[in-house]
Amino acid sequence: MPSYLQIENISKSYGPKVLFENIAFNINEGDKIALIAPNGTGKTSLLRILAGEDKSDSGGRIIFLKDISIAFLEQDYSYDPTLSISEQIHAHAAPHLQKMHEDRLARFEVKLAELSGTFRLGSLSRRMDSLSGGEVKRVALCEMLALEAEFFIMDEPTNHLDIEAIEALEQILGRSRCTLLMVTHDRYFLDRVCNTVMELDRGSVYLYRGNYQNYLEKRSERIANYNAETDKVRNLLRRELEWIHATPCARTGKAKYRINAFHELSERASQAYVTKQISLDGVGSASRLGNKIINCKSVSYYWEGQCMLDSFTYNFQRCDKIGIVGRNGVGKSTFLDLLTGALEPQSGIIDRGESLRIGYYHQEGISFDPGDTVLDICPDTRLLGRFLFPHDMLSTRIDKLSGGEKRRLYLLTILMKEPNLLILDEPTNDLDIVTLNILEEFLNDYKGSLIVVSHDRHFLDRVVDHLLVFCGEGKVKDFVGKFSEYRSYIKDYEASQKAAAKAVAQSAAQKSGAQDSSSRNQSREPARKERKLSWKESRELEAIEARLPQLEESKAELEKTMSSGLLAYDKLQECSSRIQAVMDEINELEMRWMELQEKL
Repeated sequence: MPSYLQIENISKSYGPKVLFENIAFNINEGDKIALIAPNGTGKTSLLRILAGEDKSDSGGRIIFLKDISIAFLEQDYSYDPTLSISEQIHAHAAPHLQKMHEDRLARFEVKLAELSGTFRLGSLSRRMDSLSGGEVKRVALCEMLALEAEFFIMDEPTNHLDIEAIEALEQILGRSRCTLLMVTHDRYFLDRVCNTVMELDRGSVYLYRGNYQNYLEKRSERIANYNAETDKVRNLLRRELEWIHATPCARTGKAKYRINAFHELSERASQAYVTKQISLDGVGSASRLGNKIINCKSVSYYWEGQCMLDSFTYNFQRCDKIGIVGRNGVGKSTFLDLLTGALEPQSGIIDRGESLRIGYYHQEGISFDPGDTVLDICPDTRLLGRFLFPHDMLSTRIDKLSGGEKRRLYLLTILMKEPNLLILDEPTNDLDIVTLNILEEFLNDYKGSLIVVSHDRHFLDRVVDHLLVFCGEGKVKDFVGKFSEYRSYIKDYEASQKAAAKAVAQSAAQKSGAQDSSSRNQSREPARKERKLSWKESRELEAIEARLPQLEESKAELEKTMSSGLLAYDKLQECSSRIQAVMDEINELEMRWMELQEKL
């Protein structure tokens, strides 16, 4: 594959802290690279330099060997809350859109309409300030993907996304022929999208072709070889030290090269590779927990006219390890607030045990004073050391920490209180993979009860064995098993339903031109009885089956019009809104069709 860009001798420091120095590597066309490194070692800084949002300290060179377009997805998407989704996307993407020809602009609008349906954004006229964090992330993804750049740079693209959106992004990037460099902590996503792992370690870059498991194996080999060489150097150093001590008089007159070599050996011998890992030993051991944890009986809650929880009944047990999953905005975080007492139910009862001690890790809950230091937050230097906050970081201000370092410190403040019920709301966001592995091991050995909201599939599979699935409209399903087992079940069900819906729509389209109304009524009457639907539901089903082919035809015509290259830009936007409305209606009708089919 031809090389896309060459990176030569770039460096970045913040004060005395050196993130990386004089690093160099190539990225080839078609590479899909996952950048891995511990929190605070410069992953985001490197991406920003490559995207042109920041500069290297030492100058260095970033050489693009082809005239390619670049799209950059930052970890935190900046937006104007007063704009609609469509206005925000076009305003933010304006530097790219201004360089496009009319036919390319038309393709952008078609792609944007398609992606907004894929990521379930709904109407593009919705204001940005009405969106959840996950919806804002989907807006950013739609904008970036619609640009169809040759080179995507993405910083934690799966943060705040629900699992359906992650899987949709997974499929898009997996099929795409783009070149990709991204930072991610999602190990399933990494394996299914990327073909190369790039490790930023001790200021140097290492490339590993293959998946994440191959990276772990090759990295272990590299470290073992490095330490073996270090042992050889130490043996040689021991002999040289004997010579230094045995011949003090000779040192002034001869063999100065040997003395210089001795000092070089001393420096190399001190560089044995010791991987620093967060240690949770002795941290957060659960306090004694009684038989009663939390009992919920007929609990309901509404927010702005929307039902978030409908007559929910469940008794949480000792040592439960429950995962809570569902789409963005269906009420998962609201549910956690109800369990902890931050919100009161509008009906029903929540009864908590007397010995209950809750540790609640909020999704957005890092509320440290930015002027405080690490030591101000946690005065226990022993615990700080275990969480990779050495003595030279104790006086570091909170506003100088990376996102992952803040998360790590926040987690420490939760665990040091020794809760017997640990509630984690999206704990994997911003944490590096090494920290996640240690956290997973800790939670597997945790003696208290655990409730975790997460969209990290690998994390859920390792930590929980029971799911509460939030389905929307306040409905919660209980599923006993691992998350991957649940997704396999759902995918099989959805595939069968979609196949049935497609077959029905095709059949309805064929019959519509060949049968008159009376014959259609006669043919459908027996089915109406067989379906066990009410008269009203049967008529609704007939209307849906007739309407779906019409909508598909309208969608195809709109896409053809937008791709013609003959429309002015304002007409393109108008056409884009129309096609989005059509796609919204298709999605709504298909969901209703499946609901009615379940009654058959």
